[in-house]
Formats: sequence, structure tokens, C-alpha cells
Amino acid sequence: MVSLARLVDKTGVVGSVVAAMSCAGCFPALASIGTAIGLGVLSPWESLFYHILLPVFAIAVLLANGLSWFSHRIWYRSLLGMVGPILVLLGRYEFGNGVFYAGLAVMTIVAAWDLIQPARRKRAPEEVKATPGKL
Repeated sequence: MVSLARLVDKTGVVGSVVAAMSCAGCFPALASIGTAIGLGVLSPWESLFYHILLPVFAIAVLLANGLSWFSHRIWYRSLLGMVGPILVLLGRYEFGNGVFYAGLAVMTIVAAWDLIQPARRKRAPEEVKATPGKL
């Protein structure tokens, strides 16, 4: 469960960033980076990226981080992991590019944090007492 959630999370983050970089009219700051690395060839499918793939990837990351809480039970990791996609969706549909860019930044930072220091399941106090010889 944890490895599938991590895979979906990382795929969703990369997909969201690539989808945003390929949409020159929607997100000019990211589009310039996308064009510089060769994503300009995706411009004919700009509408597909913006209207379909971007929300799908953000929802996938949101669900992956929400479900991963059941594996590790660390509330602040799940909360931070869910804030990014929520900001992306809010920025995409309601509040504009500033909120969207903040959401992408949060998603990227949380994904990097998870790669550097993966979440480990917190042990309940009764599990600690039941394990003899371990602190």
C-alpha cells in the first residue's frame, strides 16, 4: 500500500508540473521553463493538459496522500501532502496563478521530502509496551 501510494504521489507531482509547463497561455512563468526544456512540442495538446490531465494528476496526488495516512499515521505529513493538490485545484479553478504556483511548490517540496525521508509508521503506545526488549 505504501509503495503504491508513493508511486502515485510522485507520478502525480511530475504529471502536474509537466502539464503546467506545457500550457503557455495558462501559466507563462512555467511555460518558459517548459519551452526551454523542449515541452513546446506539446502545445497542440494544451487544452487536454489544462482541462483534463492537470486536475486528474492533482486529484491522484490528493487521494494518494490521503490514503497513505492509513499506512504511516503521521497526520502532518498527510496534511502537507494534501495541501499542495488542493491549492493547485483552487488556483486552477478559482483563485489564479499565484495559488496554483504555491500548490505546485508545496507538492514538489513534499514529494522531495518523502523521497529523502520516507514516512515510517508510528507505533501506538500499546505496541511499544507489547514489544519486549525494545524501546
